[in-house]
Amino acid sequence: MKIGIASVGLGPLSDPETMAHVARTAEQCGFESLWAPDHSAIPDGHQTKCPYTPNGEIPGGPNAPLVEPISALSFVAGLTSKIKLGTGVMILPQRHPLYVAKEIATLDLISTGRAILGIGSGWCAEEFGALGLDFRQRGKRTDEAMQALRVLWRDDPSTFEGTHFSFQRIRSFPKPVQEGGVPILVGGHSRAAARRAARYGDGFYPLTPIVDADVSKIDFVKEINGLIVLLREECDKVGRKFDGFDVTTSAAPNLDIIKHLEDIGVTRVSTGLAASDRDGITRSLEKIANDIISRA
Repeated sequence: MKIGIASVGLGPLSDPETMAHVARTAEQCGFESLWAPDHSAIPDGHQTKCPYTPNGEIPGGPNAPLVEPISALSFVAGLTSKIKLGTGVMILPQRHPLYVAKEIATLDLISTGRAILGIGSGWCAEEFGALGLDFRQRGKRTDEAMQALRVLWRDDPSTFEGTHFSFQRIRSFPKPVQEGGVPILVGGHSRAAARRAARYGDGFYPLTPIVDADVSKIDFVKEINGLIVLLREECDKVGRKFDGFDVTTSAAPNLDIIKHLEDIGVTRVSTGLAASDRDGITRSLEKIANDIISRA
């Protein structure tokens, strides 16, 4: 099981010195990856409820600092040499694939092949409205953007014809260092997300609709397993093998939970930290390394 650290660039982990300390210490402790979340902006009083928090607010709350993820990952790329760097997750339909292709390929270049692109279709209608985008079209925009990224990373020149994104004989450089392009993991908690992952993704990032401390370990694992079942079904529909599929999820740093997740097909767990000060972060990372990484 691969173990990563979530929420790099969010809240207390948005401070540059703290980000640097987390990145360096996590790499020293044997963590596999770092994950940076994404939101362009959150409108005050948004009525759309976040499906991943009990109160429906953005994780960390509406006033928490949130660093742009590619910038945050590029910053820590220069401070590390082995740990992988993932967006967890980028709201892909809000960005044009021409920009994303270059930004992520550049991250892959400067990190010598350590980039992972976790993507989602987004949940906040008001955020899309502020960007002048139709929230109802986000799924189709996501599908097209994923396909366009493949073309931009693979072909020279690159041509793509879609409803939302179209370009002719574009030269996009740099190309990713990783053979076949940067891995794309599809985040979500629905059949649509599982279908998207099976058709266009290199992996799946299933999340529980509600993250609640009162949810039992068994219920949590059942919820994730249900999403993996959807992925298996969608893989069968398109004739794709599930074996070898990269399945990442977020969970507490609990060995029992992580073992159960591994049993149902999860290959990576991204977990949070129990502290925000330098010494507390060090202790938290070392504890996870000793209790989880050395035994997972």
